[in-house]
Amino acid sequence: MLGINDDKLKEECGVFGIYSTDNIDVATLTYYGLYALQHRGQESAGIVVSDGEKLNCHKSMGLVCDIFDEETLRKLKGISAIGHVRYSTTGSSNAANAQPLLSQYKLGSIAIAHNGNLVNADVIRELLEDAGVIFQTAVDTEVVLNLIARAARKGIEKAVFDAVQAIKGSFAMVILTEDKLIGVRDPNGIRPLCIGKVGSSYVLCSESCALDAVGAEFIRDVNPGEIVIIDANGLKSLHPGERTRCATCAFEYIYFARPDSVIDGIDVYGSRVKAGKILYEECPIEADIVVGVPDSGIAAASGYAEASGITFSMGFVKNRYVGRTFISPSQDLRERAVAVKLNPLKVNVKGKRVVLIDDSIVRGTTSKRLVDLLRKAGALEVHFRVSSPVVKYPCYFGIDTPYRKDLIGANSTIEKIRQEIGADTLGYISIKGLLKSFASNNDFCLGCFNGEYPIATPMESVKERLER
Repeated sequence: MLGINDDKLKEECGVFGIYSTDNIDVATLTYYGLYALQHRGQESAGIVVSDGEKLNCHKSMGLVCDIFDEETLRKLKGISAIGHVRYSTTGSSNAANAQPLLSQYKLGSIAIAHNGNLVNADVIRELLEDAGVIFQTAVDTEVVLNLIARAARKGIEKAVFDAVQAIKGSFAMVILTEDKLIGVRDPNGIRPLCIGKVGSSYVLCSESCALDAVGAEFIRDVNPGEIVIIDANGLKSLHPGERTRCATCAFEYIYFARPDSVIDGIDVYGSRVKAGKILYEECPIEADIVVGVPDSGIAAASGYAEASGITFSMGFVKNRYVGRTFISPSQDLRERAVAVKLNPLKVNVKGKRVVLIDDSIVRGTTSKRLVDLLRKAGALEVHFRVSSPVVKYPCYFGIDTPYRKDLIGANSTIEKIRQEIGADTLGYISIKGLLKSFASNNDFCLGCFNGEYPIATPMESVKERLER
């Protein structure tokens, strides 16, 4: 899996759920919702539908549009549904780990889809295995499924309540039974989840852009630690413990979320533009044009250009037909893969002093290649600006972060990074500047920048492996 996105931090999934009281086609709406969330995961996708008596599932490896067709969706008739798109951070990329997970338990059938990462999943898994539980997958989600099943005698609501008390980490989950749709968000709100309404039917999804895709009205975000239960009687809310301050992952706004989403009251596109303006205030430079790396650097680049008065220009043409599964047959071609996805627009950059804006630098390999491409296209100078702080630490809460030894920011000074990527100058937005761009009183998870996480990280052995 090569190209411009392979030197980025990776989110691992998006979730969608709908409970209908309007006799609408829940499978098709879930399909469109997942299509809108495709940016959150491209390895597998699935939909589970309840007809009120039984649950039916269709899932596979690949993109949403490749997995589902009209005939498949026609077979998925029901009153409620959940769906999932996946990028693997726990468990390998194979069909067994595709979600939603569907299982039978004491009360009937249950399906679950999860975005995030549990820091105590291994401990709970071992305890369950000691008690005789057999696991079919390698994903955290199955741990939650088994916790719910073991407490089934208490009823589904109490079983979910007790399971949420036992797990630690980041999670936005949708759970489906024959007659209920349940949404759960972790106590720190690290992963996003929101509520919408289409007609009198309720929708749960990772981002508000999925609500727009199905014609639903945004109602509100699920609060940190909240359990939302939707059935024929409407929506009700449970709060398992004391409420905590929201600490949404900062990278949702920097890179992961679609720019047309609003998460916890923050307009994603607006925050990126504002970050670009602040980036100019903190790292000004004289230049002829400002160029954004498609697509994630465009909004910040427009903000930088507006604040600086430097002309905003298109510097790269993106080949939108090269997918994540593009395969290069040799190391030499792998190193050239960026040029397959992005090609410099020579007429715009030749003879110019260019400010190149990207959302982050992770390993530095892509950044170096982009600078090289601009120079070969005739750029006189390349000044690299980054709309996130320096990424120095791994993430334990649902992002596929490279080992710390692979994070260029963890092992090099800004000057050394500049030399490594070949830019004339290099500047990052500060943590203070990033928080200013959010214009919110919320807290945020900034662990990948400062090593300070909203909750305890995994056991030291796991931590040492990630940081080695």
